[in-house]
Amino acid sequence: MQKEKWYFFEGSAWYTKAWDYQESEQNERIFLRIGAAQYDCKVFLNGEFLGNHYGGSTPFFAEFTGKLKPGQNWIMCCVNNTRTLDRVPMRNTDWFNYGGIYRDIEIVRTPTDIVRDLHVYLVPNSEYNLVHVDIEVEGSAKDVLFAIDELGIQERLNITDGKASVELTVAPELWSPEHPKLYDIRAEYGHDKVEDRVGFRQVEVKGTEIFVNGVNTFLRGISVHEDDKTLGKVVTPEDLKRRFQHAKELNCNYMRFAHYTHHELATKMADELGFLIWAEIPVYWAIDFDNPATYRDAENQLIEMIKRDRNRASIIMWSVGNENADTDGRLEFMSGLVRTARENDPCRLVSAACLVNHAKNKIEDRLAEHLDIIGINEYYGWYEEVFDDLIEIGENSNPGKPVVISETGADGFIGEGAPKSGFFSESYMTEVYRKQIEYLEKLDYIKGISPWILYEFRVERRQNMFQKGWNRKGLISNDKFTKKQSFTLLADFYTKLRSEIA
Repeated sequence: MQKEKWYFFEGSAWYTKAWDYQESEQNERIFLRIGAAQYDCKVFLNGEFLGNHYGGSTPFFAEFTGKLKPGQNWIMCCVNNTRTLDRVPMRNTDWFNYGGIYRDIEIVRTPTDIVRDLHVYLVPNSEYNLVHVDIEVEGSAKDVLFAIDELGIQERLNITDGKASVELTVAPELWSPEHPKLYDIRAEYGHDKVEDRVGFRQVEVKGTEIFVNGVNTFLRGISVHEDDKTLGKVVTPEDLKRRFQHAKELNCNYMRFAHYTHHELATKMADELGFLIWAEIPVYWAIDFDNPATYRDAENQLIEMIKRDRNRASIIMWSVGNENADTDGRLEFMSGLVRTARENDPCRLVSAACLVNHAKNKIEDRLAEHLDIIGINEYYGWYEEVFDDLIEIGENSNPGKPVVISETGADGFIGEGAPKSGFFSESYMTEVYRKQIEYLEKLDYIKGISPWILYEFRVERRQNMFQKGWNRKGLISNDKFTKKQSFTLLADFYTKLRSEIA
């Protein structure tokens, strides 16, 4: 983003930092935390290789304990953003291939005994009165304190093999989009203390309906990418506040974070503001489904995403992929990811953007049997022509579970040189949205929608005279300020949906 000659660069880049280390107390542990680096990051301290991390969207740590010298130390990271055939994602994607370290970097100092993990959730029993707590520790202390002071909970838990669990009978106020109630929780182990803010809610599927805390819920949403005209893939708090403000103006209660794990501040803000979130990993298009190394990469990214964010009430579903051909290898690969998601998190739904057979006008994807919610990406009015096919899809499919339109929309270029009518004109984009809304009101098998997309975003492959390296399907242009006509159209539709449901 700083020099034009590096714009399309793929390869390695070095990041170095001199750090003056001063021991703050005896028996402390020192970690480097990197919020995300795209895609392969090798970490060195004073020339010694400490390890590397694969996956461009989840945080990771390198331990410096016992390796630091008094005074100046050199931290070095080599980050390679080359897309390869055996990784997730692989070479063929439809967003910009940013590289390097692009999220926050921290030095973390801890006591010797540490809390490694704290997972707290409302047991999905339809009673809303049982909170499950899992704590993982590392050290010699024999017990750990867990507390939710507002609910009068202070429990000292015994540790077995580094873990402690308990189920507490309690009736918390429930978190919902209308009432995003959060509680301060903490775990104390020796001299270490970990704190978080969590909401308690239940999400479930009954037949073809989605329920949040027993309330039948239609997902009024929008899809978003991490991309900025000036900052590239870097996300700031101000950028996130703008994103959620625009989603509120659209009257959304739901957002799809595509197509990778978004910044952790995004899910924390969603908790505070009351948005339901679809979170996913970049198992996108033609992954090498028959390669065990590719599966390990995908599964690791999924586990890291879940462990980072499973205390976030806003996330109601994990997505294991997007628009993948239905082969035997893909079915084994992605059904394995579904199992992994459920093993690591028992209180959320699992989804994916599945396939529609346009020749048969039918949802035809074997993965759908393994999912709680079926996502479909449909672009009638843009890539597909006959809107009546949308009705036929419902009649022919009988999916037996909720279907969410995970993508839909059309490109609309605004600004100098914009066409007045036809493809890529704002008027054509608006007409596509008008027609989509007209048909959505007839589709009783659809339980949510997240049109593509809130803001225009960079992508190498989009290079015609109107796109010029940008996907122009954004309801707002790439200045993140100028709204297109379809923004108001969708906002009015969501207002109507909300009032009808209320």
